[in-house]
Amino acid sequence: MLFFFNFDLPNLTKLLLYRIGITLIPGVGDVNGKKLISYCGSPEAVFREKRKALMKIPGIGEATVNSILSQKVLERAEKEIAFIEKYNIQSLYYTDKEYPLRLRHCIDSPILLYYKGNADLNAEKVVGIVGTRRATEYGKESCKKIVEGLADIGVLVVSGLAYGIDTCSHKAALKNNLKTVGVVAHGLDRIYPYDNKSLAIKMQNDGGILTEFLSESIPDRENFPQRNRIIAGMVDALVVVESAKRGGALITADIANSYNRDVFAVPGDIDNKYSEGCNLFIKTNRAALIQSADDIKYVMRWETESKKPPKQRKLFIELSDDEKILMDILKDMNQANIDYLVKNSKLTPSKVASALLNLEFEGVVKSLPGKIYKII
Repeated sequence: MLFFFNFDLPNLTKLLLYRIGITLIPGVGDVNGKKLISYCGSPEAVFREKRKALMKIPGIGEATVNSILSQKVLERAEKEIAFIEKYNIQSLYYTDKEYPLRLRHCIDSPILLYYKGNADLNAEKVVGIVGTRRATEYGKESCKKIVEGLADIGVLVVSGLAYGIDTCSHKAALKNNLKTVGVVAHGLDRIYPYDNKSLAIKMQNDGGILTEFLSESIPDRENFPQRNRIIAGMVDALVVVESAKRGGALITADIANSYNRDVFAVPGDIDNKYSEGCNLFIKTNRAALIQSADDIKYVMRWETESKKPPKQRKLFIELSDDEKILMDILKDMNQANIDYLVKNSKLTPSKVASALLNLEFEGVVKSLPGKIYKII
């Protein structure tokens, strides 16, 4: 038993210890992990809870309870804390302000992320770009032109640091003075592929590297679909540049669709197998056809945003009770999507929609892509 952890560690370190510990409990994923935290009140409370109370939590079985009570996972958590502190890695808990807000609202979002970089993960405009590792010259040129075309609106470019289109998108972002974040399928004690190590170092100065995996985690095959959901969840729009009929890029696009993100695809030669996936997604209405960055700007309403004069906010506004509730939530969160507002306000969806519309008319809040609202 490791009860000495509860007394000897500084408060912040102890807080992180239990947060990491929750992610290490065998058989407990992100959904059940959050359920445990919700029922018990905090990650630390989970490890302090009695067996009888834990057994009453829906979806939590005896094997899981035994793992929690043994507290063996805290040994590994303590080791990870030493790694984080040594290499100045930022841990992002799902309720932290720095945690990607767009991702937080996804039901299976990671409880904890590890981040090395300086980009704002809650930038106003975030675009994911994915595609095949075996990119053609057509795919690379398309990718470069799209990123270059987005440079004037200062988007954050997110991809997976893999060979091919991922690498091309990161390099194009850096070339056009855009921040770019690589979401990786392993711990931050390594870079995969190794050939991208120098690129990853540059990105830490002009963007960052993000993961949910602990150090010593290798890029196993099953880690990549998990990684893909992070890319899909933290963006406003996802662009697939080149993809075969099957592959990680299409998995990411499918997840993005399930998260109600805008998905775009670059069409390609009907005889090129690395265009089959994009053409299929366009044909089946799972992605909008784009030929340039202007198409993305148009659909996302980004093309004229900077030209519109800001709406004057009134100094004195009488808010309804419903509007006051929503404003209180938005003040705490800075921005939130409509599902989160409905859940936390206890108001009906129609009341929330009506109140938000009035707040927009008054120039108090602004609607963003993905049904996200923020205070102006």
